[in-house]
Amino acid sequence: MVSTVVLDLVERLGAVSVGTMVEVPLHPGEADTVAAWCARSGNELVSATEDRAVVRRGRPAMAAFADNLSPKQRPGARLWLYTNFDCNLACDYCCARSSPKAPRRAIGVDRMRRLVAEAADAGVREVFLTGGEPFLLPDLDVVVRSCVDRLPTTLLTNGMLFRGTRLDMLRRMPRDGFTLQISLDSATAELHDRHRGSGTWQRAVGGIGIARAEGFRVRVAATVAPHEADTDAQAAFHQKLDGMGIPREDQVVRPVAQRGFATDGLALTVDTLLPEVTVTADGVYWHPVGADHDDQLVTRDLFPLRTAIEEVQRRLTEYRRTVAVGAQRFPCA
Repeated sequence: MVSTVVLDLVERLGAVSVGTMVEVPLHPGEADTVAAWCARSGNELVSATEDRAVVRRGRPAMAAFADNLSPKQRPGARLWLYTNFDCNLACDYCCARSSPKAPRRAIGVDRMRRLVAEAADAGVREVFLTGGEPFLLPDLDVVVRSCVDRLPTTLLTNGMLFRGTRLDMLRRMPRDGFTLQISLDSATAELHDRHRGSGTWQRAVGGIGIARAEGFRVRVAATVAPHEADTDAQAAFHQKLDGMGIPREDQVVRPVAQRGFATDGLALTVDTLLPEVTVTADGVYWHPVGADHDDQLVTRDLFPLRTAIEEVQRRLTEYRRTVAVGAQRFPCA
C-alpha cells in the first residue's frame, strides 16, 4: 500500500494559517515518515502515536525553526538565480509572472559567472537555476557549465523544449554535479493541463524521458493547489513517477504560493518565510517565490554578493528577535 500521509498533511496544512495544528490518521510505521517530513518542510510534529499524529504548521518561533535546520538548509547555503523571466508557457499560478509576453530580464553569462564565483567564496553549497523557462536562452549550456564548474547545480525547466538546437544544447550540458528538475503536476493530463495549457502534460512526460535517456539525473516537481491535493490522485502521481524510474527522493510535491499570477495558495511573507537568497537581473530577493515582488527585495546591488547574503542573514537574526509567529520553509526544490 502506498502511504498518503504526507499528501494528507500538505492538503490539511495548506488550508490553515501558521501556528494552527491539524491531526492526521496514521498507519503502522508512518510516524517516522511524518517526523522526517516535518523536519524537512519546516512544520512541527507536536505528537505521534501508532494511529494518529498532530502537526503544527510552521514552528512555534523563528529561532527554534532556524536552529533546527541542517547546514545545507541555513540561509546562504543555497543560491537561486533567475536566468530569465520569459517562458513558452503562462501557468496560471506562476509566482514569477512568467509568460511568452514577459520581458526576458536575463542575468547574462558574465554576471552569472561572477555571481557563482562569489557565491562559492561566500560559503554557498548549491546553485539553483530557474525562470521563466531557461531553455529559451541560446547560451544556457554555457551558463550551466559556468555554474557546475564551481558548485553542484540544479536547473528547473518545464521539459518541453528538448528538440532541435535545444536538444543539442541539452546534450552539451554536464552530467556530473548537475540535476534537471522538470515540472509535472499529476499522473494524468487533466490537472496539469488545466493550469499549464492543453498538451503540456504529454510534452513534459516526453521531456522527462528524453532527459533520462541522455543520462541526466532528473527530479520531478509537482505544484498542487490545496483544494486539489486529493490523496488518491497524489498516490497515483507517485506511482506514475515510480514507473518512470524517478526515485522517491527526487519526487517533490509543493503547494501553490499566493504570489504572481496565483490568487489562491499559501500566503508567504518575509517575516514568516525562511529565506533562500535569490538573484534576478533586478536585484537580490528574500526567496524565489517572491523574486518579482518588491516586498521581498533585499537590495538592487548584485555585487558584492557576500554583502547581500550577510544582509539576508542579518535581517533573519532581527526577525528572530522580534517576530513571534512561526517560520516556515517553502521548498521550491
